[in-house]
Amino acid sequence: MTTTTIFPGITLRCYPDRRFKQGALSLQFIRPMCREEAALNALLPAVLLRGSRLHPDIRSITGRLDDLYGASVGNIVRRIGDYQTTGLYCGFIEDRFTLEGDAILAPMAAFLKELLLDPVLENGVFRASFVEGEKKNLIATIESERNDKRAYANSQMIRLLCRADSFGIPRLGEKEDVAAITPEALYAHYRKVLHESRVELFYVGSADEETVASIIRDIFKDIERNYVNLLGQTRFHWVDPSEETEEMEVAQGKLAMGFLSPITLRDPGFVPMQLLNLIFGAGMTSKLFMQVREKLSLCYDISSGYHGAKGILSVSAGIDSHQKDRVVQEVMAQLDACRAGEITEAELEAAKQAMFSSIRSIHDTPGSIEGFYGSSALSGMSLTPEEYRKAVADTTVADVAEAARTVELHTTYFLKGVQ
Repeated sequence: MTTTTIFPGITLRCYPDRRFKQGALSLQFIRPMCREEAALNALLPAVLLRGSRLHPDIRSITGRLDDLYGASVGNIVRRIGDYQTTGLYCGFIEDRFTLEGDAILAPMAAFLKELLLDPVLENGVFRASFVEGEKKNLIATIESERNDKRAYANSQMIRLLCRADSFGIPRLGEKEDVAAITPEALYAHYRKVLHESRVELFYVGSADEETVASIIRDIFKDIERNYVNLLGQTRFHWVDPSEETEEMEVAQGKLAMGFLSPITLRDPGFVPMQLLNLIFGAGMTSKLFMQVREKLSLCYDISSGYHGAKGILSVSAGIDSHQKDRVVQEVMAQLDACRAGEITEAELEAAKQAMFSSIRSIHDTPGSIEGFYGSSALSGMSLTPEEYRKAVADTTVADVAEAARTVELHTTYFLKGVQ
């Protein structure tokens, strides 16, 4: 992979790969994750995709993409540690596979520029109908989480755990913040994003770096920029431990437990922590699944997850409400077993094989390549896939146990059925 500074605060990363017929180009504006901007950043790319001055509606945009050999363009909204990204992702056929005399990369980038810099305006701001339509879509997406009670419980736990940390802010913002957005406010934010943000572009394909850099330079050459430096990624912002119970009309209780470790994805112990997560609860061969669900029948489902940006290990379970204390006790017992090194070679090998499979999949598609390398550059994780694989192979049971001993329960959230 190569890295080129196009202009101050604008970086292009190119991953040369000739295996695919499809190329990929992403453009992301990097913003500090904060309550004031989260909903605006989530809404912005969806509104930009509603139309440009030359292609003012979905039908004409679709027609233009059809002309580009069925290319695609979609929105990107990611949370990467303390950052939120907002932008666009393009997929398109490689120039090597077009008819003689045709080219797609340069016209695709030109269309990206058009969508980005020449949106449909009304009274000097975004068209009101576009903004209102996309607000409804975004609110519906946010509300859908509440209908998934397990996801809702886990998100409530993260909010509680990270109430002093930007990681507690929902990736798509709050519903009430989306509802309050006006065309004027969104357009003002759009201008701020264009002028101030760090910009990350990622290209996967067979074009050479200089060609891609020249094309990207053309997108930004006429924009007056006043780039504002971003602060680096931070560790978890401490708050006192807490426990919360909420009652709701649910047939099944939802338990979410938040554990903390000083180990983040920027630390040497990151890979042992990932393997601990797999052995502890992430999978159908994990201790939580095999012991708490299968052997003891204390839950309907149970799993763990590791948020490496902040060193958070989470456990999520669907349970009978009266079994809550017993489930918490057994979860802690399985963590204690990991701390004591009570991990079989078979458990470690199963976790390693799952990690190897995940690492191999990084290079399966242009999109997965862009996702891994693009996110790594922003998160601060410096491992290449080769280094990643070696670190997994070299990890021992003792390394996993050492990682487990850094983990402590901090926050518990319980969604309880109404009695």
